[in-house]
Amino acid sequence: MGASDGDGLPLMVDSIETTSPQKPIRIGVLGAAGQLGSCLVREIEASDDADLVFATTRDDFDFANPVDLDQWLDARLKGKQTRPLDVVINAAAHTGVDACESEVELAYQINALTPAEWARVLAERDIRLIHVSTNYVFSGDVEHAYHEDDPTEPRTVYGKSKRAGEIAVLGTHENALVVRTSWVFGPGRNFVGAILEQAEARRLGNTEGPLRVVNDQVGSPTSARDLAAALVEICFHPNDATRKATGLLHLRNAEETTWFGFAQKILELGGYGELEIEPVSSSAFKTAAPRPAYSVLDCSKARDLGIEFRSWWEALASYLDERSEHGVQR
Repeated sequence: MGASDGDGLPLMVDSIETTSPQKPIRIGVLGAAGQLGSCLVREIEASDDADLVFATTRDDFDFANPVDLDQWLDARLKGKQTRPLDVVINAAAHTGVDACESEVELAYQINALTPAEWARVLAERDIRLIHVSTNYVFSGDVEHAYHEDDPTEPRTVYGKSKRAGEIAVLGTHENALVVRTSWVFGPGRNFVGAILEQAEARRLGNTEGPLRVVNDQVGSPTSARDLAAALVEICFHPNDATRKATGLLHLRNAEETTWFGFAQKILELGGYGELEIEPVSSSAFKTAAPRPAYSVLDCSKARDLGIEFRSWWEALASYLDERSEHGVQR
């Protein structure tokens, strides 16, 4: 599998016996154009033990304007074998944290109502569902890593809509798995790319002054590629209720930092270590939605399943190397 393809991915599965299936696991991916979704597609296609049944983008299935899901799924699976689909991984979401504050109805449709409908249809067909959620379901007011069973208290429309999606999915599909993660970076626009763009603008003299990055929000950056490898690996866990992963699960790269610390490492590894960077408080940037001050996710449950990630900065180094190999401006 991609998780052991020699690229130094950190996924280790020790405590659960995961023998190769006699037939490939058949997986569908929702939100295939996003950071995580595109990595999921690549991970599945690289595996000898998994088949990609479908990979939807907004053009294929619009979460904001869903069609009759039973008919849509029947059309997609028509002509395939008796059991053409084993697992669906939902990586689709309205992730614009500030935009959600003014697009409340849209946020709840994409993040809660449509996932609930997917959960209903898949439960009726005995197809597993893995639904991706966020650290924003927590308030961020505590000073310890959040466990799966800690009380949620989202402070934003984004967080509230994602929490509503968690409740709907788990309440509709008894074998569903909801995976919370944080600070994802992968193919496409993200914090890493934004920092590198600002750094290059200063090096070229197009922008003056130090980079200013908040230093009072603590979390754990997560590689979309590492997360995709873990999610696909979970699809291979024994398919019985006592051993497979269900309910809530936290997954993220190891170690924590602030956005300022993250930016420092991006500059260092990206070749801009000489540029000046200034730590500032969250109050320096006015946003429509407040950010959680501390939203580190505890991953001890994942470790009990035998799943461990490398550090976020090791994952960042690999990500930057891959960007360079593909000719992306660093």
